[in-house]
Amino acid sequence: MTILLMTPLLVRAQISGVVIDESDGGPVPYATVQYKGNHVSAVADGQGRFRIECHNGWRLTVSSVGYREQVINVNPQMSSHLTIRLTADNRTLSEVTVKSKKHSRYRRKGNPAVDLMRKVIANKKKADLKRHDYYSYLNYQKIGLSLNDLKPETLEKGIFKRYPWLREQVDTSQYTDKMVLPLTVDEMVTEQLWRKDPKAERTIVKGTRSSGVNDLFQTGDILTTVMRETFADVDIYDDYILLMRHKFSSPIGRDAIQFYRFYLTDTVYVGADRCIQLDFLPNNQQDFGFRGQIYIIADTTYQVKRCELFIPRSSDVNWVESMQCMQEFSKQDNGEWLLTIDDMVVELMLTDFIQKGVVTRTTRKTNFSFDPISDARFKKKNPLQVEAGSDNRSDAFWQEYRQVEFTKSEQGMSNFLANLEQLKGFKYVIFVLKALFENYLETGSREKPSKFDVGPINTFISQNFHDGLRFRLGGQTTANLHPHLFAKGYIAYGTKTHEKYYNAELTYSITPKQYLPQEFPVNHIIFSSKRDVALPSDKYAITDKDNVFSSFKVHDIDKMFMYNTQRLAYEFETSTHWRFTADLKTERINPIGSLQLQPLGSDALPLPHIRYTESTFGIRYAPNENFINTKQRRRTTNKDAWYAQLMHTIGYQGLLGGEYNYNYSELEWFRRTWLPMSWGRIDTRLRMGVQWSQVPWPLLPMPQANLSYIVAPQLFNMVNNMEFINDRFISLMLTWEMGGKLLNRIPLLRKLKCREIFEFKGLWGAISNKNNPNLPENQASSCLMTFPSNSFVMDGRHPYFEYAVGVQNIFNLIQIEYVRRINYLYLPTAAKHGIRFTINPTF
Repeated sequence: MTILLMTPLLVRAQISGVVIDESDGGPVPYATVQYKGNHVSAVADGQGRFRIECHNGWRLTVSSVGYREQVINVNPQMSSHLTIRLTADNRTLSEVTVKSKKHSRYRRKGNPAVDLMRKVIANKKKADLKRHDYYSYLNYQKIGLSLNDLKPETLEKGIFKRYPWLREQVDTSQYTDKMVLPLTVDEMVTEQLWRKDPKAERTIVKGTRSSGVNDLFQTGDILTTVMRETFADVDIYDDYILLMRHKFSSPIGRDAIQFYRFYLTDTVYVGADRCIQLDFLPNNQQDFGFRGQIYIIADTTYQVKRCELFIPRSSDVNWVESMQCMQEFSKQDNGEWLLTIDDMVVELMLTDFIQKGVVTRTTRKTNFSFDPISDARFKKKNPLQVEAGSDNRSDAFWQEYRQVEFTKSEQGMSNFLANLEQLKGFKYVIFVLKALFENYLETGSREKPSKFDVGPINTFISQNFHDGLRFRLGGQTTANLHPHLFAKGYIAYGTKTHEKYYNAELTYSITPKQYLPQEFPVNHIIFSSKRDVALPSDKYAITDKDNVFSSFKVHDIDKMFMYNTQRLAYEFETSTHWRFTADLKTERINPIGSLQLQPLGSDALPLPHIRYTESTFGIRYAPNENFINTKQRRRTTNKDAWYAQLMHTIGYQGLLGGEYNYNYSELEWFRRTWLPMSWGRIDTRLRMGVQWSQVPWPLLPMPQANLSYIVAPQLFNMVNNMEFINDRFISLMLTWEMGGKLLNRIPLLRKLKCREIFEFKGLWGAISNKNNPNLPENQASSCLMTFPSNSFVMDGRHPYFEYAVGVQNIFNLIQIEYVRRINYLYLPTAAKHGIRFTINPTF
């Protein structure tokens, strides 16, 4: 009896159907029905009838000689019996006709394709889920990285011949028909919730699973996170689509009529729905835009049934050989057409001599509901909520929620990984790759995870004018040693001075961490003690001050401080991206080189040091910020996220040896703006600060100076070390990345795919009478000090300006900028112009 009950479960579900001619309804005999790339196929009989296995998430292709093939995305919601209408293949004639039209003068006025698209754009609000009071649906996403376009002859030699298990891992892509070797596969199930009033949106992560070579790296989740950010889900109903770090105009966005050319192509069936097919391409071929087809339901709703977007190799996107995005909309019970299928295939090629790669992302949206949702489900303020145990779901869970079946190779990923680790010398390859990409050396293995990492590697050797050649060795503990308590630090040695330096930091995280304490959101207490030399501007750098590449300076540096610092801090972040910080710091600084702490008065002797004790309270808000956690620091992945930050510092005289009372306030704001019609993006950085009290010059704000040869958009390139001293300032920095909008219109430069970048930076600064040591009324002050040599007061009526003109994407990697100082050129510290560069790989 048990066997009889189980028998239906052991037999895979079947799809049956009939293939007919769209024009006359007659059968199409002996049509081929197949899952391309998965070696599953069937042939219809003489009456067009067929039967084939059902594989959810796979693409079923139906074809016959003389007809246009039709692709059906198999899903659990579709009928088990299909009627497939094939259209006669007249593409040879139509392609010639369309080509002729595209080479004639394109007109929008009186163009039936444009008139149709205007109606589609006018009716797109019907597909906006947020017009409902409530909605919910399930979102399943699978994303994988594979080696691409393997050749049959490759499988018969070398490592594939030596290791048969490697050859068995090779699949055929159902999207491209090319042989691929899957390296990673990650899947995620989320529930999306929406309430209009009061407005609330939640994403609830119900399950995640990852397997592949990223498991060999402690920070392997970075690969998955970056792929999800870079190859994100596409909503063609948005005006602009952010994809591969570029913004593309949507074919049904508000600028679509001006940006694209549309051509009526055919009337075809997509599944059971009769549709009008339109082809489109950018009005200017050098702009960041899609090519493709859009299929509009042939009725008065003007809703999209299917959209196919393409980016060819000839586009200006780096390393992309081709990109296909296939979307399909399904009619719901309430009559709405909603996106249910969103697949993307991106074929990557770094160079001709490196193996190609392919990223495949499949997304399925199911279980749409517009019923009221309990307020309890919106009680937690975090827009992203992760269910307990979501990263350790059972096979039964994935059998229920997985919308796209795994291929044979994806199912065998664990065995593939185990075989890889048995390869001779493989662990040494992984060791080198970890050192290269993570900048740290692990002291553990996959079986015994690292409890202590050594690094950062790029700080082991550096140099400065005081120490000469400098050696440094550091490291940090991980959550594998203790999930709440973390230690990090370094010791350093200067060969010229024979000075020894150190930095020691102890962090107690109130919430347990997976690997390092900076994982979002933080809630921890930090105590640190440091003795080291640095420039005042080093605190603004985004890299470590001992980074070997940034340790070489543009200007001759002969002034530094020795910092002896002890700090106790508390940092707390909310799930809604508010960040609160408070610290107590005592710091003694000693001048180094030609720098002096000279009190006012002719008979006063230079001070060997000063000490100050201060508390800083900060609040920061970045509502859309997302992160990846490297071993060195936390990085923002979505650079489009704006933020605002307010800091206030209070100095305490008499506390822990502090010598001064003071108050200092600072505000910072950043925003990225994308320009329409593929004109690139502008980053705006605004920063202002004011010292409210009378203090010696080391406690006054100094410009954010970039003294290295490395490009730093958030710093001034042509300001020298401690060149301007103010007690109040406002700085504005604008960076315009045009993405090749101009250069790619020049025939000789077009193939180089170079991209323009322009920067403009301004600084207004002034010093109040109370902090100006040059005024007669301040000569008796016991607080003020003489400004260092080559430090100047800005003229409050004349802000400082500089600009930069540069070229990005040289050899797809290098960015070079010519930087030019506009004014204050009469100062002895002023350099008129210079060159900055960086390695900036980007799509």
